[in-house]
Order: sequence, then C-alpha cells, then structure tokens
Amino acid sequence: MSNDPLLQPFQLKHLTLRNRIIVTSHEPAYPEDGMPKGRYRAYTVERARGGVALTMTAGSAAVSKDSPPVFNNLLAYKDEIVPWIREMTDAVHEEGAAIMIQLTHLGRRTRWDKGDWLPVVAPSHHREAAHRAFPKKMEDWDIERIIRDFADAAERMKAGGMDGVELEAYGHLIDQFTSPLTNELDGPYGGSLDNRLRFCLDVFRAMRERVGDDFILGVRYTADECLPGGTGKAEGIEISKRLRDSGLIDYLNVIRGHIDTDPGLTDVIPIQGMANSPHLDFAGEIRAATRFPTFHAAKIPDVATARHAIATGKVDMVGMTRAHMTDPHIVRKIIERREDDIRPCVGANYCLDRIYQGGLAFCIHNAATGREETMPHRIPKADARRKVVIVGSGPAGLEAARVSAERGHEVVVFEAANDPGGQIRLTAQSKRRREMISIIDWRMSQCEKRGVTFRFNTWAEADTVLAENPDVVIVATGGLPHTEVLTKGNELVVSSWDIISGDVKPGTNVLVYDDAGDHAGLQAAEFIARAGARVEIMTPDRSFAPEVMAMNLVPYMRSLQKLDTTFTVTWRLEAAERSGNQIIAHVGSDYGGVAKTRTVDQIVVNHGTIPLDDLYFELKPGSRNLGEVSYDALLAGAPQTVARNPAGTYQLFRIGDAVAARNTHAAIYDALRLAKDI
Repeated sequence: MSNDPLLQPFQLKHLTLRNRIIVTSHEPAYPEDGMPKGRYRAYTVERARGGVALTMTAGSAAVSKDSPPVFNNLLAYKDEIVPWIREMTDAVHEEGAAIMIQLTHLGRRTRWDKGDWLPVVAPSHHREAAHRAFPKKMEDWDIERIIRDFADAAERMKAGGMDGVELEAYGHLIDQFTSPLTNELDGPYGGSLDNRLRFCLDVFRAMRERVGDDFILGVRYTADECLPGGTGKAEGIEISKRLRDSGLIDYLNVIRGHIDTDPGLTDVIPIQGMANSPHLDFAGEIRAATRFPTFHAAKIPDVATARHAIATGKVDMVGMTRAHMTDPHIVRKIIERREDDIRPCVGANYCLDRIYQGGLAFCIHNAATGREETMPHRIPKADARRKVVIVGSGPAGLEAARVSAERGHEVVVFEAANDPGGQIRLTAQSKRRREMISIIDWRMSQCEKRGVTFRFNTWAEADTVLAENPDVVIVATGGLPHTEVLTKGNELVVSSWDIISGDVKPGTNVLVYDDAGDHAGLQAAEFIARAGARVEIMTPDRSFAPEVMAMNLVPYMRSLQKLDTTFTVTWRLEAAERSGNQIIAHVGSDYGGVAKTRTVDQIVVNHGTIPLDDLYFELKPGSRNLGEVSYDALLAGAPQTVARNPAGTYQLFRIGDAVAARNTHAAIYDALRLAKDI
C-alpha cells in the first residue's frame, strides 16, 4: 500500500473511492442529440482507464425543457438517455472507477431562443449579463414542476447505473434562489435564508425519495459569491452547515465566486497567468467548519498542489479536471512513479473557451482528447523502424518528433534557432503566458528520453536533409508575419512579432491594426501600453480579438483598460504614408462611404503568417508522394501510401503553419494524426 496521500482510498457513504483524485463535472460538448454516444463515452472511459477514482460527467445535464443548453449538453429530461448512460457507466465501472453525473436547471443562465423557445425562468426578473435573457419571475407551479423534473432526472440516472448525482447550484437556478441578489420572491421561497434555501432542500428531498439511501447525492454550490449584496462567506458557511445537517446530502463541492459575467467566471475557473488553487484554502475552511466530506477543484493543475490539498486535510477529494483533459493518465503515472511524464496543463483554457463559442472542447496540446475513437493517448510501436527527418522544432515539429520516436523510429530534428519552441517561445515572452512554454519543455523531455537527435543553429537546406538518407521528411518550419496588407505604405509598418520579441521598440502613439484577432495582437498592444504609449487597437471585424475568446480575453481587458487603451471596431486600415517623423494612417470601412485618418508614430500590423515553405518545394520533386497527402487515409487513420513519383526516395509532408496560419492545437493535431501512422 502506497503512503502517498493521493493514493489513499476514501469511503463516501457506501462507495469506496480508490484514491483521492476526481474529474469534476464539466461539459466537453460532445453529446449527439443530447445523448452521451461514442465520442462522449470514449472520452469519459479514458479518464477511468487512467486511474481516476471518480469521474463526473455533464456540466450540467438539463432536467427540464425550459432549461435549454446554451452549448451542447446532455438532456437528462429524456427517457431515451437511460441506455446511453448505462453503456457509459458500465464501461467506467469495468475500469475500476466510480461515475456520477451533474444535473441542473439553468434558470436565467440560458436563452429563450434555444431548444423549444420556452420562457427563461428565475426567482426574479433580473437578466444575467453573460446570456442576456430577461427571465420570467417564477410562479408556484414552475417551482413544483421543476422539483419534479429534478426527481425524474435523478431516477433516470440511477436506472442508468450512475453511482450518484451532483446538483449544479452555483450560478444556476438553485443558486439563484439562494442568493439575495437574484431572489425577489415572497413567501416560502424568498426572503429569509431559510426560505431562500428551501428550493435546494426541496429538490434534494424529492430526489432522495426517488433514489433511496443507497445513492450518492452531492452539491456543487457557491459558498461565497464575492459580490456586494450577495451570499458572503459567513452566510456561505451557514449554508454549508445547513446542507450537512439536512441529512439529504453526502458531500459538498465548494465554489467561491460568481459566473454571471466573463470576468466572474474566469475568477472561479482561473486561466494561465492567474494564481494556482486560489480557492483551496477557502474550501479548507468549509471542511473545517462542517467536518463533512468536501470536494474542490479550481486550477489545481499539478500533482504537488493536489497532494498538498489532501495531505493538509483541506479537502477529501481533489479535482484535477482540466489537467485530466491534458493527460487522462495522471493517476497511472503517479502509481508508476512517472510523474515527470505527466503532460502538463498550461491553463490556456482552449478547452472551455471553445465550448462557449459553440465548439467541442479540445486541449490545446493533447489532440487525442475528445478524439479517443480515432487518436491514441498511448502511441503504439511501428512494425518497422524508419528514418524520420523533421525540420522545425515548434509545437508541430516537436509533436511529430515525439510521436515518431514513440513509434520506434530514428528521428532527427533540424532547427535554425538556438532553442526549440517557434511561435510558442514568442508567446511565452508575456509573463502571463509563460506557462505555454511547458508545451515545448514536455515534448523536449519526451524526445530526449527516446533518443531524438536535435541539431540547433542549423539552417536546413535540401542537401542538409537529403544527407540524412531519410525515409520520411516532415517540414514544420512555421511561417513569418504577413504585413503586406496595405495598398500603400507597407514598408512603414512593423509586425506584432517585432514588438513581442523586442526587436522593435514601442512608439509613443501607436495604432495596432489587428486583422487576425488572435493573441499576438493583444500581446503586442499590452507590451506597448505597458511601455507608456497611447494605444489604439483597430479591427475591421465587428468585435476585436475573436480568436482569443471569452475567458482568455479577461486578463487582457483588465490590463489594457487600466492602461487607457482605445478599442475601435469595424474600421479597416487601408494605407499609410510618412509625414515628417509621423505616419498618417488612412482608414476606411467595409460598410462603405467613410474615410478617416490617424496620425501616429508607429503602426503595428497583426495579420497572421505566410508559410515558410521554400524548403518543402525544394524537396518536393525528389519525394515519392510529391508532397501529396491522402485525406481519405489521414481521416481513416491509415498510413500514407501515395506514390506519384516512382523514382522518389522519401515521403514528404508539411504540417502546422508551414501549410497555413492556424493555431497551436491545429499544428499539434496535424503532427499527431500524420505521425501516428508512419
């Protein structure tokens, strides 16, 4: 028996959990028709296979038709979900893990124009800023109906083999009843704390009557809203004690903060550059005050922090949810004393930000997450060893090197710079985004363990590559900033890369023209503004930085607004001309009929990259496939066998931004799905 605190079992009522690490409820947006079908099941089972004690699904499953998901959630109000739940729970149990599901009614945290177009309901008419719907103030029959819906859904989940149900309270309908900020009802469900808490307890009472005592019920709830006039710490502790004393609930899952705005949500679920485990001590206070089973998760990305949380008794079960999206086998690696092999979560929050824009949750640097049906987390050995030469050691090149090496191939990587990393090394120049360099550091460590040869400070030309007698050549040379976007005056502008790298000093009155909408534009603007300059960010889009997405935008806004940055949307930079030591920027609009000028001393353009592809085209004539990729084979997970040139001596591929400007995840996915079949 290990003496590692994380590997000790925990007895939760009748349920024995095999260790102290859980995946808390979250919605990866993988359901199909509201059901947990193949993709959802494979994702969930992989975390169980990796050794986690308890995996919770759905963040959260809807119990009522007037709680339509605002992104792709499970529909727990449908009877047809039961067999799908059963398939998933059986598979998880076979891997030795427990499984629970989170149920909710969103209340005002949704929209009326989703699903069946039913009115949004809440215990007041107050709109939630994040989702913008003005709710109907609930009537008695709404309350009765929704309580019954919770009980029905819990019964379905038990029939589906779940070990328990967790109610999502924070920010959702239950919390809207509990908080004095969002409850304006009279009578039995509004006013005093007893009344405001009654809805929550009535829901639990109805569920308990349906599912009996041999079923775990828990709650993830706000014990401190951190909002004036809201539920404060003292009242939160009292609520915690009352939940415990109700006899209806088996554990508490503690949240601190509010999620009705993007900044609030980001403080509850912090991203890179923000403090790790910011609410862990508070969760410990709740556990100390209640002496009741306590769970908690909020940016606990590493094993050391999780171990501390358990060893010091702050919580009974520690959630490492985004960390398990990055590496589903954390527990297995702890058991095998291979903690240094754990793929680190870098807090990029690509996973969560995607779902809030209607996409599937993908990890920024584990392209197998969410694709378990087609992409491997553990790379199998190839039948025959081959020589693979890779040019470029950015995220695409390093992923190709790692996967090829795990396949058992001989791998040589050429890199023109002193160090690996490509654009990520540039990104990590920002203090707040330094965690990104772990994407590179982890891959370098994995490559070094597998004998990959690196040749830095080497500009690879065709002869350099061919001297290696390669079987496969992968060009991952990335791209260079594209600034040739003006009708006149392109020579007067600098790129966002120039600013971030320090190659060009910031001006004093600067126009940042962002026509890519990604991190580089905002990073450059922040560098310039912090240097004391006046900064205007201009975009032709109707919103700025759309590729940065909601939660990642929060730290930028907190910084740039304090630095008095101006944001201008729907205007396009068309030309620039020199006027003494100033630059006149000519500005128009895609909407037509207007023209303006700006007088500045520096123009910074962020317009993506142009592929650095000369080497690829030099090598193309001598390749067996002439650079062609069979998309049918790629998507089917089959080896590339295109042979357009019988005289060719090697296969040639290019990946990442050497193909076209995209993002880190796309570069890594390119590499994984190609190299896994070499």
